[in-house]
Amino acid sequence: MTEEKCPQLVDYFVVAGLDPAGPWRPLDEDVEPVTDLVVIARGLGEEVPEGFTCIEKTLGGHSAELSAGLINNPHLFLCYRRGRDKPPILDLGVLYEGKEQLKQGWYVIETTPYSRSASLSSGGAPTAHRVFLTYRRALDSQGLHTLGVTDIALLLPSKGEVAPHTFCRVDKNLNTGMWGPGLYVCYKRAVAKANALVYEASEYLLRYPEDDLEAFPLPESVPVFCLPMGVTVESWPLNTKYQLPVFSTFVLTTASGDKVYGAAIQFYESFSRELLSERQSVRLGLLSVVDRRPITSRSLQVKKSICVLSHWPFFTVFQKFLTFVYRYSISGPHVLPIEKYTSCFIYTQCFLKLRMNILLSPYDNLLLCQPVSSPLPLSGASFLKLLQNLGPENACTLLLTVLTEQKLLLHSLRPDVLTSVSEALVSMSFPLLWSCPYIPLCPLQMADVLLAPVPFIVGVHSSYFDLYDPPTDVVCVDLDTNTIFQSEDKKPLSWRSLPRKHGKTLFNTLTNLHKTLEKICTPGQEEATLEFLLTDYDQIYRRQKQLELEIQEAFLRFMSCLLRGYRTFLLPITQAPSDTATDCSSLFNLQGFLKSRDRTQQKFYTQLTRTQMFTQFIQECSFVSDRHACLEFFDECVQKVDVEKPEEVRLVDLDETHSGEHTVFIMPPEEPQEPDGSECPALYSYETFPTLKPELFDQPQDQLRVPTKGSAPSSPAPRRTKQEIKLAQKRAQKYSAVPDMWSKCLLGHCYGLWFIYLPTFVRAETAKVRALHTAYDVLKHMENRKVVLPDEVCYRILMQLCGQYGQPVLAVRVLLEMKKAGITPNTITYGYYNKAVLESKWPSTNQGGRLRWAKLRNVLLAVAQFRQPIKRRQKSGSVGSRGEAMMDPDQRPRPHSTLIRQSSWSGLSESSSHESLTGPLVKSNSLNSMKTPNDKLTVCRKRPGPDGHAQSSLSSAQVLGCQPGGGWDGGERLQLFGRFSSGPDVSVVDPSLLSLCVQVLMSSCSLCRSCNSLVYDEEIMAGWTSDDSNLNSSCPFCCASFVPFLNAEICDLGPSEKHLITGSLTCNDVYVINSSIWLLPQGSSVGGAPQVTVAYLSPLVLRKELESLLENEGESVLAQPQFLDSHSIIFWNLVWYFQRLGLPSNLLQLVRASPLVSQFMQVTNSAVRVRLLWDTLTPDTDQWPPLYVLWRIHSGVPMRNYSWRRHNHPFTLSFLEEVLRWVGMNEVHKAVTLFLDTLAKQQGSPRIQRSLYREFLFLTLAAMGKDHVAAFDKKYKAAYSRLSGTLGREELRKKRAQPPSPKAVDCRRSFHPPLEC
Repeated sequence: MTEEKCPQLVDYFVVAGLDPAGPWRPLDEDVEPVTDLVVIARGLGEEVPEGFTCIEKTLGGHSAELSAGLINNPHLFLCYRRGRDKPPILDLGVLYEGKEQLKQGWYVIETTPYSRSASLSSGGAPTAHRVFLTYRRALDSQGLHTLGVTDIALLLPSKGEVAPHTFCRVDKNLNTGMWGPGLYVCYKRAVAKANALVYEASEYLLRYPEDDLEAFPLPESVPVFCLPMGVTVESWPLNTKYQLPVFSTFVLTTASGDKVYGAAIQFYESFSRELLSERQSVRLGLLSVVDRRPITSRSLQVKKSICVLSHWPFFTVFQKFLTFVYRYSISGPHVLPIEKYTSCFIYTQCFLKLRMNILLSPYDNLLLCQPVSSPLPLSGASFLKLLQNLGPENACTLLLTVLTEQKLLLHSLRPDVLTSVSEALVSMSFPLLWSCPYIPLCPLQMADVLLAPVPFIVGVHSSYFDLYDPPTDVVCVDLDTNTIFQSEDKKPLSWRSLPRKHGKTLFNTLTNLHKTLEKICTPGQEEATLEFLLTDYDQIYRRQKQLELEIQEAFLRFMSCLLRGYRTFLLPITQAPSDTATDCSSLFNLQGFLKSRDRTQQKFYTQLTRTQMFTQFIQECSFVSDRHACLEFFDECVQKVDVEKPEEVRLVDLDETHSGEHTVFIMPPEEPQEPDGSECPALYSYETFPTLKPELFDQPQDQLRVPTKGSAPSSPAPRRTKQEIKLAQKRAQKYSAVPDMWSKCLLGHCYGLWFIYLPTFVRAETAKVRALHTAYDVLKHMENRKVVLPDEVCYRILMQLCGQYGQPVLAVRVLLEMKKAGITPNTITYGYYNKAVLESKWPSTNQGGRLRWAKLRNVLLAVAQFRQPIKRRQKSGSVGSRGEAMMDPDQRPRPHSTLIRQSSWSGLSESSSHESLTGPLVKSNSLNSMKTPNDKLTVCRKRPGPDGHAQSSLSSAQVLGCQPGGGWDGGERLQLFGRFSSGPDVSVVDPSLLSLCVQVLMSSCSLCRSCNSLVYDEEIMAGWTSDDSNLNSSCPFCCASFVPFLNAEICDLGPSEKHLITGSLTCNDVYVINSSIWLLPQGSSVGGAPQVTVAYLSPLVLRKELESLLENEGESVLAQPQFLDSHSIIFWNLVWYFQRLGLPSNLLQLVRASPLVSQFMQVTNSAVRVRLLWDTLTPDTDQWPPLYVLWRIHSGVPMRNYSWRRHNHPFTLSFLEEVLRWVGMNEVHKAVTLFLDTLAKQQGSPRIQRSLYREFLFLTLAAMGKDHVAAFDKKYKAAYSRLSGTLGREELRKKRAQPPSPKAVDCRRSFHPPLEC
């Protein structure tokens, strides 16, 4: 079994920027931002101020006069000035005075430069109706590098004028006069920079590790994504406030289709003037233009970026780490270099299913909670930012765009918003997967991808439109202004094109969530500040995380309603596949699906079904896919919304904490100390972000390794998905409250255990096809018994094995059996079914020679069988049954079955459903039939006769492991998977096989320490809970919780001369060798019989533990000899359940190789026999013997020797006969009264551990047989009801006289026949 490393949290750490020694490739510069706005009145003689530009024309070439609709027109015009001498203007607005309040941080243009009123309304209008232009300016600390207005325009919508792309329109009319068209102002925002030079970021300044990882080589284009707008070299005034780092994210796609997430922060640091040329210094304002004199009042800064690449989209954690590293580089001095912290974070292992608390320093920690419980695909999406930046209407419109695979271009001035919204766009169409080109943050140098002739989703910086015009066939979305631009030639997309009912529900839900979002999200939190980055995110965003899930659930509900019922139109492959078997048209009934939709929705569904996403979705649903867990979760959502009001159904548990059960603390690097124990001096101090030295990085230590998944790629994987486990837990919780369903639930999990073991069993068999057919018979047997299966694992594993061993026809039969049981295969099972029938070789359909020879062989065998009776009649001269009885047994037709069963087998009515599945059983009425050719083994049983002596009769038994690698499919092999019946056994054995025989006695009877009562198997089952982690059962007498135990005793049954029969029978097992009889006393062993005691696990708990074992150690562990010793609890529980249900396994072969057996056995090729007992294996001899033991002692019936002590108990032979007489006469209440009266006459407390019901039941079994169990239950229940009226139920309960609960009785009935007593 191979192992693999735990996944690392980070793959690469990268530093990108401008290489001082490398070539500098310049990029285009941006325009200066707008810093001032004025309104002038040309009609009153005012001129345009110096340095200002007047807007005289609208976009369509019409007059841009602001007061055209006024009676006394002062001819007002808007003027603006560009510059970098003050913070830029961020937004424009219009204020209707008296109707609204001025927002905080906004300024009003109340007067012109000549101190006249700048009101856009009529001069004589009252004060309450005045209209003014307003603006908002950036803060002084952000004036040199922030978003700012770079262009302003006026437009007349009545003239057909619209705002240009990337422009934001203020939806307030400037013309408040009585006539004239409406006039609106619009503006464009861009990044406002100081004197700057922009260069392409094409080189790594550092990368760690330096060698590429085998699974993911580091792409050369990463620096371009770290600095998508290029590297800027800027000159700042000396008093400029230091700029905060800017966080950005991006997504890369590997050659295998996996996503790699990048997180980077961009910051400025000082740059040397000596590296600049004279021309560059002049452009940056560092040299005077005339005399080239250095200007010392400005500083030189350069942009740099640090970045991490990971397969995990933990953007918040990465942002905190990068911020910590950046702060570490600008502070100091430090004891440890920055390389130590970086390597510590890089080599942090990402522990699955756990919370991780990464301690960077005593004051900095990162809390990482991986959402392992979420069935939704992991991504870097932020539905909050999607709804916040687009609003409900545009979000629904973009969903339509994605579902119909349009060309979509997103742009924004905020790079981190681009990635988050792009990820949300491709996630909101779940389960459909976007398979076309996808670049959430595309650098300007790679913008040629927008000319691709295929659908795409691309995000670019808004400055792209300063250089290029968008393609005409692309839908452009401005995330900063919340506007969507489409070509005028195409019909505008509208969310109303979605299916009406579901689209309206989605829109209303998003509208309500958007209102909530506006209340809890303040604009100030969007702009990153150092204090904000250091704040505890879990405390601030707790409500936002819940809102994030609610938005995602709204889209999930829409998709579930959209594709509701799609699985009924999947077409399984039921015959030999052709060349077109994998086409979507062959796998999906497209026309039937379209006809099932409303007629008004046909156009949309037609477009949807023609997309690559839908085709890929059908293929993933039809075949094995890596997304099977997600698809199964979606199928569950489809079932949930198939109700009258799907909007009220919860699809995602909003109150779930997406964190593990435990927290792993990752400690920071340890600071060194001096030899005398004092602290080392702080030697590491940095002026700029340092050039990291590879020798200072810590090398990775021996990382924890986890085993690979338990099954090889070609071997069936029995693991259940999280959704199947969750659904099984809900069903178990529901059925635990219903007595008649709880036993069927336990039975279903027991069969699930065997099917999980099935691959190991089939692999060990020589006739693998026959073993598969036997598993198919087990499925039919389960259906006949109406077993409640918790999941589809039984069918799925058998389908996988059919594909592995080339049995497609059997796979089709399994699918039909599954549908017959009313089970619709989920995505996983359906995928493995199609894989089995598609990749396996089908049998030839023509009548080949092999088939004709087989028919001829069957005909000849049938004729020979018909002729044998005629020959016997001719030889005996008689056709009567008497003559046939006088024949020599060797001349009789030999049965093909390996078992001869008596016709009067006790308990036949109850055990008929547990009959062996290996073939027909041949009945016999005498011991003469036990003499078979070649001394084959048959089994018989010795029962007490009417005179008290033993009688022999046939019984079912199990003798396993008689051949090396013994199976259960050959006629020459000795295997029977039936039941033991009560009483001793007599067996005819080949002397070569009887050299040694091992018997394993097992019992689940456990003692409740609270009330000193023995609790039996069915009562333990009834006391189990639906919790698959709870080992406790509840005592039926005191209701206390206790852990039941499973006991196993291994005995040596080897023959010896002293065991030859010379007198009366004194042993329990009798082996007949040819004509000799060997008596084997039970429990005889050399050095004492070894015993094993393990916890008796519920099938739910055992299944969870078995699945965990297979996941951690692999499937092969079940066939290894050390399985018994290393995992004894799982081993003995599996043996117990498989024997209870009569299911074949190879587990008993591991018993022969166990040290428990080898200590008293020298021959490994021996038979192993298992007997399941009802009563305890190790009774407390200080207690009174049970009634059935006393009966057997008085009757002389041989039994196990328990070394009972002599007690003065009142249970004489006459007492036992009296009890049996009342029971036989259906007067059980008198027997109960007699028992209670007898105990009341004794001094002291009675030494009895068994309940009164159990004493009478076992006594009835010992004296009358198993056929009377069901009748006794009815009699005792009637007697209890009768005595409850006189003695009271509480008094009877104190005396432990109550019958078993209905749940316990049903458990016994489901796991019948009863065990041996």
